[in-house]
Amino acid sequence: MTAHYLGIKEIGERLGIKNPSSTGYKLPEPDVMIGRTRGWLPETIDAWNAARPGRGVGGGRPRKKPKTGD
Repeated sequence: MTAHYLGIKEIGERLGIKNPSSTGYKLPEPDVMIGRTRGWLPETIDAWNAARPGRGVGGGRPRKKPKTGD
């Protein structure tokens, strides 16, 4: 049985983004290296994506507190 590995372009298509390596995504360690080309198994990317924090987690500005007594 032959394994199918995803490249950067295929990972971007799977995640719905243009280029995950240039947009600040910290990809997991590749499952395989062929020369200088990295490859990931689809299940590696799916598990990594499911474990990523959601938008806005752990950063950003605190929300303004509502004024009371007005």
